Amino acid sequence: MSALADTIVAQRRGGDAAMQDVAQGARSLADAVAARAPLGERLVAAGLIERAELETALSRQSENGQRLGETLLELGFISEDELLPFVESQLGVPAVRLREGMLDPQAVHLLPRQFAERLNVIALFRVRDELTVATDDPLDLDKIDRIERASGFTVRPVFAFKAAIERITRRAYEEDFRVDAVTADLDDSAVELRADAEVDVASVHQLVEGSPVINLVNYLVLQAVRKGASDIHIEPGRKSATVRYRVDGQLVEVLRPRRDIYPTIVSRIKVMAKMDIAEHRMPQDGRCQVVADGKEVDLRISTLPTVLGEKVVMRVLDKGRLTFNLGELGMPADVLKVVEQLLRKPYGLLLVTGPTGSGKTTTLYSALELIKSVHRNIVTVEDPVEYQIELINQVQVESGRGMGFAGALRSILRQDPDVIMVGEIRDAETAQVAVQAALTGHLVLSTLHTNDSAGAVIRLMDMGVESYKLAAALVGVVAQRLVRTICPSCRTTYYAGAEYLESLHFQGDKRRSWAKGEGCRDCFDTGFQGRKGIYEVLPADHELRGLIAKEAGIEGIRQWLIDSGHQTLLQGGLRLAELEETSLEEVARIAFFE
Repeated sequence: MSALADTIVAQRRGGDAAMQDVAQGARSLADAVAARAPLGERLVAAGLIERAELETALSRQSENGQRLGETLLELGFISEDELLPFVESQLGVPAVRLREGMLDPQAVHLLPRQFAERLNVIALFRVRDELTVATDDPLDLDKIDRIERASGFTVRPVFAFKAAIERITRRAYEEDFRVDAVTADLDDSAVELRADAEVDVASVHQLVEGSPVINLVNYLVLQAVRKGASDIHIEPGRKSATVRYRVDGQLVEVLRPRRDIYPTIVSRIKVMAKMDIAEHRMPQDGRCQVVADGKEVDLRISTLPTVLGEKVVMRVLDKGRLTFNLGELGMPADVLKVVEQLLRKPYGLLLVTGPTGSGKTTTLYSALELIKSVHRNIVTVEDPVEYQIELINQVQVESGRGMGFAGALRSILRQDPDVIMVGEIRDAETAQVAVQAALTGHLVLSTLHTNDSAGAVIRLMDMGVESYKLAAALVGVVAQRLVRTICPSCRTTYYAGAEYLESLHFQGDKRRSWAKGEGCRDCFDTGFQGRKGIYEVLPADHELRGLIAKEAGIEGIRQWLIDSGHQTLLQGGLRLAELEETSLEEVARIAFFE
């Protein structure tokens, strides 16, 4: 019985295997039949086009004699990315979406231009003796033979749509084709406008004749995000345009587009930002939101007329790289402790000072993150509002409608605020209102443009704030700078001269080694990559208030800061240099004022 049972089981298993083979064969046959089905029917079955759209395309095809795929694209019923896989399976050869970065400029010229235009083909690249060529009819063996005779290479045909070949052929045979080959690693989908920032796509394509300029603008945004650039400068020149990135506070040149395409680059950016593309004589401002490498990025865009054309600056606000944590920004633990104590004050004026681009606004946002809660009414007035924060009421300055800092601040005071953040104290009126708000029970945070913390006190008195009011209102001042950190790829060590160290007031071991970057491809040959903050905190205690009330000069306040044991900006920079996070030269450039 056991042997008989084994035999029956084996027969059943064999039968199951046979049935599986039959099913697999049926599926293969079905796939083969589906692949031979008309292209239009396959697209309808896949749900990519409607039956009515197919009938419209077939009617148009009978009039113009085009292939169905070309007609569907022309009518806008389907995208090239959606259509290509079906064409590929139908023809049995690779199908590609042509982009300039796909072409090798040397391979292109292996086929004479007139020959390529007559056959509607374009050479893409060569690997040893095999030349890959894009054509709209890769099964035409006579055409393949003619290409092989003309080039002297074995031809590997790939499919591309006729219109795409014609469009890229016009560009590929120009002398400076190498310039736009810089977009080689850029996929069209790598940068896209957010749905809430849609533009008239048809007008853009009509304006710039398709993808080259759009790809170039996308490339500039994408690389700016990847390189951590804060701004993109696009400037006209006599012979060519110039594109520069501001990376770690320094401008570096990255590209020189042709002068003749510069107006279309500007127009493309204007369309993205919903500006007036017909206006060339007046400055314009706009903004848009894009997704680059899967990250949401805000672009603040400004145009300025110059004698050579419009200059464009794009501020890149990458939310993914943003942190509102003072510790992560580089604030040492001892300094952070003092700042937190200042922020716990129920009322008073806390200032953050430093030059443009030193991270003052980020520090203020970080301070607000520390103190915000559902039990506090926090209101800001900014020009402009760069980042939106939960639980905080942010007001945009509108100077054109009489909504300046001072006017907005007066309105905010009627909103029962606990904490007020003023983006910047620019004039005497704003200074007076801010000090008065601090004296009447509000915690006021703001920024000033001064070299150090002591300079902020003198600056407010120069604006007309009475010394006794300032002494009563001031909670403290935080001065800051951003120093570049050494690139890890080209880090090296060296020894500094004793005289140089003495000039920087360095008190440690003068025989020790220091670090610096030699410069490499990763850091644009600067030797630096990334930035970190250095801070100087001037807390207003009883003794300092007495100095302010007596109108002590800036040197007197600076000396008090040193005598009280608080870290100066220079000492903060030297601390980072000792930790080999930055170089002595960078500290001297940023924090040495004598």
